[in-house]
Amino acid sequence: MSEAELAWAGISTALVLLMTPGLAFFYGGLVKAKSVVSMMMMSFGALALVSGLWVLYGYSMTVESSPKQFSGNPFTHFGMTALNNEQLVAGAFSATFAIITTALISGAIADRARFGSWMVFAGVWATLVYFPSASWVWGGGWIQHLGDLLGGFPAVIDYAGGTVVEISSGASALALSLVLGQRVVFEKGADKPHNVPLVLLGAGLLWFGWIGFNAGAEFSNGLQNIGLIIVNTMASSAFGVIGFLIVERLREGKATSIGAASGAISGLVAITPACANVTPGAALFLGLLAGAASCLAIEWKFQLGYDDTLDVVAIHMVSGLIGMLYLGFFATGSGLFAGGDYRQLAVQAIAAVAMLLYAFGSSFVIGFAIQKFGGFRVSNADEIAGIDRVVHGEEGYFIERF
Repeated sequence: MSEAELAWAGISTALVLLMTPGLAFFYGGLVKAKSVVSMMMMSFGALALVSGLWVLYGYSMTVESSPKQFSGNPFTHFGMTALNNEQLVAGAFSATFAIITTALISGAIADRARFGSWMVFAGVWATLVYFPSASWVWGGGWIQHLGDLLGGFPAVIDYAGGTVVEISSGASALALSLVLGQRVVFEKGADKPHNVPLVLLGAGLLWFGWIGFNAGAEFSNGLQNIGLIIVNTMASSAFGVIGFLIVERLREGKATSIGAASGAISGLVAITPACANVTPGAALFLGLLAGAASCLAIEWKFQLGYDDTLDVVAIHMVSGLIGMLYLGFFATGSGLFAGGDYRQLAVQAIAAVAMLLYAFGSSFVIGFAIQKFGGFRVSNADEIAGIDRVVHGEEGYFIERF
């Protein structure tokens, strides 16, 4: 690894690590004032716990796998000992993906989850869902080799985690929202973000860090596609805003700042798997499509009755699926409309659906077990009183009165 590649790897690691505090701000501003500490603590708790588990055995589980293995051997590099400098920096970069993916799920259970139970879930989920899934996509597992396993099909394209990060977190959020059930008051318009500037700050940090998220892995590819990846990331996120706001304006009569922030994230999610394999023009259209679709999908929770508090399903699962399937049509050289045939779409769909089902099923079982034997949800009385004070003994905003 050259000095330039090593430097970019270190910078990208810092960029992606910053995304988790950015997510804490984004989620924190969206909830009630009496839940902001709880919401932000779930992101910071995931950052601490998953970092430790990654060093102990997570890194080992995500590397040196094969299509016949569930994951890599957790004891191969236990404690990340005996690794060279390049392996350590690559491992640190990969750890930041595990951290934020776990933290993303927490948005679905805002206002009603116990912190200790969340930490148990985060540790078990990272171990049984994220670490194996990462090995399937990037560590030599079955998704990485799906084209060969099917015989003559192209490889699955998932450059930065449309399956293992976006679809996985969104499907897991759906499962947890079903396990914990609806909040005491669950109806459209009942809850408003308590701090819009905090939301926009968080969205800005996520947008900033996503450059490292998508383009960071180019340190292992000689930086040869870094320009395309950065432009595609910017293009899709920009038109994600436009797509979301158009639908919001037509449906609600106003284009909101929360809609703009949500649209940017939708566009970023959608381009995540596709950032190195579509043209900038195709990236613009992808963002527009994802932003519009995510805005429409937010209504599903009210129609179907699952209480996904901060719309993790609509933004991450829906846009992640769109990004993966979009490659089946527009991936340069192999997409159905870009010089290829149906086979790219086939492998994209198989990988996406398999990840969705595995993440949803595993998360439902883990969450149900925690709820059954330890209690995951706070009582209705504690939810009404304010989860910050009940669970953490703190308030997000304390004004001393003399």
